[in-house]
Amino acid sequence: MANMQLIEARNFSIDGLELTQRPIPEPRRGELLIRLRSVSLNYRDLVVLSGTYMPDLQLPYVPCSDACGVIEAIGEGVTGHRAGDRVIPCYIQGWRDGALTAAQRYGSTLGGPLPGVLAQYICVPADEVVAAPASLDDAQCSTLPIAAVTAWNALMRGGIRAGSRVLVQGTGGVALFALQFAKAMGAQVIALTSTDEKAQRLLALGADRVINYRQTPAWADAVRAASDGQGADIIIETTGSTLQQSIAAAAFGGFIGLVGFVGGYESQLNVRQLIGPMLRIEGIVVGSRRALQDLLLAMAQNQIEPVIDSRFALADAADAFRRLQSGQHVGKIVVEL
Repeated sequence: MANMQLIEARNFSIDGLELTQRPIPEPRRGELLIRLRSVSLNYRDLVVLSGTYMPDLQLPYVPCSDACGVIEAIGEGVTGHRAGDRVIPCYIQGWRDGALTAAQRYGSTLGGPLPGVLAQYICVPADEVVAAPASLDDAQCSTLPIAAVTAWNALMRGGIRAGSRVLVQGTGGVALFALQFAKAMGAQVIALTSTDEKAQRLLALGADRVINYRQTPAWADAVRAASDGQGADIIIETTGSTLQQSIAAAAFGGFIGLVGFVGGYESQLNVRQLIGPMLRIEGIVVGSRRALQDLLLAMAQNQIEPVIDSRFALADAADAFRRLQSGQHVGKIVVEL
């Protein structure tokens, strides 16, 4: 049996990542064998690797959840797929549409507890992939399952419409996808960032106003000023620890999609700030297979392309994680296989 290369985490650290070999898996009944071509990193991958997010995850494990590749072989009983088709595996296996179940949320996610995708080959159920669009290359397609779906789902849950005022935080994948989707839907977008260079990138992507949060630490007032004193109708909260400021920056009846915690797990809240303006705060857990299909249509219609920060070889996966950890990236970091 032929071998493949993959990355395994021997311990919970970037230094614990090791390039190794394992036999190429064989697809079981109902499965596809996919030859992966590109993998993208998410902040979730970093915190899983740190040991703080899933401390009971059995070691060694294969990191990462988002990928694109080509069907190499098809298991018994599979229809509707052909060898050579490009596909994108879904992050939460089994969540095809409708409401997410607890079993799916905690037991069916790639990159922990299910094996990850930082490998040359994987096997997944045939119903847990979507067709990769011809308009995007492998690296671009690999950025979609978590970051793009999370941004899309947050905007949908927030009831976005033409004229909505949307606030995004930073230059990570979720923020940039939210910016691009919101502009395509006719929204006004205010973005937060830390440097003038990143501000220029955000403006080039269509942001109507950019606020440097290092120069303006109390940015909630600046957001309100940038929205004619009304505040943001939809806030994509990726930082976590800034939730209190997001509440202060929200419009009456506004929506805060809590999608991440890159700045920490805790934030002090003033309950009156929630009750008085009738705010909605909702935890967003990526999205379903249907959501991924819907956003692919929107991206094609609006010619939206993912923003890629940098590309690494499989053997340099640790450097890709260090790039993510640095916080200097603008867009997605990918590993090409």
